[in-house]
Amino acid sequence: MGASVFYFVATLSVIFSLLVIFSKNPVHSVLYLIVTFFTFTVHYVLLNAQFLAVVNFIVYMGAIMVLFLFVLMLLNLNKDNEPLKSNLVKVVGLIAGCCLVVTLVGSLKATAVSDPVLLKNPDLGLLKNLGRELFGPFMLPFELSSILLLSAMVGAVLLTKKEKV
Repeated sequence: MGASVFYFVATLSVIFSLLVIFSKNPVHSVLYLIVTFFTFTVHYVLLNAQFLAVVNFIVYMGAIMVLFLFVLMLLNLNKDNEPLKSNLVKVVGLIAGCCLVVTLVGSLKATAVSDPVLLKNPDLGLLKNLGRELFGPFMLPFELSSILLLSAMVGAVLLTKKEKV
């Protein structure tokens, strides 16, 4: 039962993440991203990481996605404001797409060989163990991610600021 739920939710994750990429409307992309984050929350519950599931649900689906929608509405993106893409950007996009296809093919080949993962420690996703790891060896990346989020908010404010003429 658990494996079939995992494969169903994993399929939904891939489908909605592709819809995020290929959607023409930026607001629809953010909404698809919210659904993708919800599928990640289900994956966390399946992995017995309840704290990460709740944090993902509250922080990412709640706060950050609302921030993305707010920034998109402030930017007022439409086709008139979007500059024409150069050929270099198209070539880089094609190379990145080919790298994605190679990665997907490699991961599909690896799934046929690998065995299912069994948790040896059932207390793996508990808050006490997570706090020990997060504020121990991963303290620097944790703090750097907060600086990254702060710089993203400052950048969003600077993008929406009207210039004085």
